[in-house]
Amino acid sequence: MSSPIQSYLEQLHAEILELRDGSVASYIPELSLVDPDSFGICMVTMDGVAYCVGDTEKLFTIQSISKPFIYATALAACGRQQVSAHVGVEPSGEAFNSISLDPQTGAPLNPMINAGAIASTSLVRAPSPEAQWQLIEKSLSRFVGRQVAIDEAVYRSESATGARNRAIAWMLKNFGIIEGDPMLPLESSFRQCSVQISCHDLAFMAATLGNAGVHPLTGELALPAEHVAPVLSVMATCGMYDYAGSWLYEVGMPAKSGVGGGIIAVQPGRFGIGIFSPRLDSKGNSVRGIEVCKRISRDLELNIFNQVNNPRTALMRVYTGADVPSRREPGPVLRAVLLEHAHRIKYLSLHGYLAVDAIEYVLRRIAGMQSSANSYILDMHQVKGISDSAAAFLNQTRLDLKAEGIALVLSRVNDYYGIREKLRKSTVSMDMGFLCFEDNDLAAEWCENRLCTVVTESGNITLGLADFTLFHGVPVTLIKLAEEIVTLQTFEQGECVLQNGEENDDRIFFIKNGKVSILVPRLDGGHQRVSTLSTGMNFGEMVLLGQTTRSTSVYADTELTCFVLKASDLNRISSQAPLLRIRLLENLANDLANKLRPTTQLVSTLA
Repeated sequence: MSSPIQSYLEQLHAEILELRDGSVASYIPELSLVDPDSFGICMVTMDGVAYCVGDTEKLFTIQSISKPFIYATALAACGRQQVSAHVGVEPSGEAFNSISLDPQTGAPLNPMINAGAIASTSLVRAPSPEAQWQLIEKSLSRFVGRQVAIDEAVYRSESATGARNRAIAWMLKNFGIIEGDPMLPLESSFRQCSVQISCHDLAFMAATLGNAGVHPLTGELALPAEHVAPVLSVMATCGMYDYAGSWLYEVGMPAKSGVGGGIIAVQPGRFGIGIFSPRLDSKGNSVRGIEVCKRISRDLELNIFNQVNNPRTALMRVYTGADVPSRREPGPVLRAVLLEHAHRIKYLSLHGYLAVDAIEYVLRRIAGMQSSANSYILDMHQVKGISDSAAAFLNQTRLDLKAEGIALVLSRVNDYYGIREKLRKSTVSMDMGFLCFEDNDLAAEWCENRLCTVVTESGNITLGLADFTLFHGVPVTLIKLAEEIVTLQTFEQGECVLQNGEENDDRIFFIKNGKVSILVPRLDGGHQRVSTLSTGMNFGEMVLLGQTTRSTSVYADTELTCFVLKASDLNRISSQAPLLRIRLLENLANDLANKLRPTTQLVSTLA
């Protein structure tokens, strides 16, 4: 089963690939050499699952995307109070290389502009420039999840063309923001911008911030949790420079861009996103990257101002049909099938509001059980709503499973929250949509019948009269006698097998292959389904007790093959084989008692 998230990203990548506006950065000569058409998108969950499309492994330089991570390193090294004395957190509303300083203190307005990044670097204190770089390199490596390296050619190009940044560093020295030689932290700043990363790396760096500072795969703490919120805050308000306000309004995620063509975006507790596309707009942001984030935020409802829950709380319990079978008493064939195969019916109890990250987690759990599944029952009793994108992904999964012969049905859908309508809108015009049951027992019964049909039609079970409940314990000689008066009859799908109110029909049906629905009449003239019977089960047996008028209607849900026994023929041979009739009546009485017992227990419980 393919992931709907993966399919969505592949479609998104194909659509935005046609966007070729903007141009690569040229103020640093080495950056002008990159392939302008490179394009990758990666999304990472909080438990480390990566969805990637395009050029997600191609290396490029991190550039200004290093800034929030250097700020994070400074916070971890010095604490918030000391860092705040040297670097502010106010949006500048100006370009990344602007000289934006507090007029009173001389401190940079925020750590996302060049002045703030140089000041942040100076706060990662060490005995020597080499030792300082080792601390920075180690910190960045923890966020990436692997050892990082520098693109030496880009570093030399950055350093050779960094006259404006040198002026900024000396100005910071003048105001007492930097202690000692300002060129030393400046060179470390040039180095950190020249670190080689991939789009895949960016997504994991973002996911680490979204995961309270812990790398989702390595489990290593990259940043103490108390410093995560300050980093995300300045990313949200300052990360996109003079586009920051529009970004927060249109996308609504903490983010950071770099002139190398990368963008990271963080949905705390849900996803880390990395995009790589070197064509930049006039503000120095990736054109495709911005469009990707706009679309993802809108389509997947990832704006941080939307109410969300931890996606793992969406799945409360997973169990199988072996743990909780339906309440009916199965016949010998169904009992044998369920004894061996009931674990292939999977129950998933869902909870809360199902946003796209919650449904992604649920669908991943579904995919993990697929090799042993015949059907899934999603118990929606405690679901308080579902987003349009989540409904679309759930429906796509249903269709994908259906194509592989696996059913996904819903139970106990709480319509107060408009869930049915969301699900209906997600289906295509020629599709029947989701099969919904009023309770888990009906859903379980349907899945058991389906399982029995699949197993028996696979050729693993060949039915004879001895396999049916009514013939349980009947001697072989009497079964052979019964076989002489039994006929084999077939019905087409949708055909009426028995009609309510019909008289003088004394046939008893034993289902050899197929399924039927048992319907009772309603006062309004319609019918109510009360049961579905499948291979190995029988109906019409009440004629053995003298019933002369049919009280239900029976329709073939599939092509149907039945053994048919007439009560009149049974009466005819009873004089020579009275034990056959006696055994059939005994089995009928036991079957009726077994069917009545659960109902009696339920009534007692309700009373």
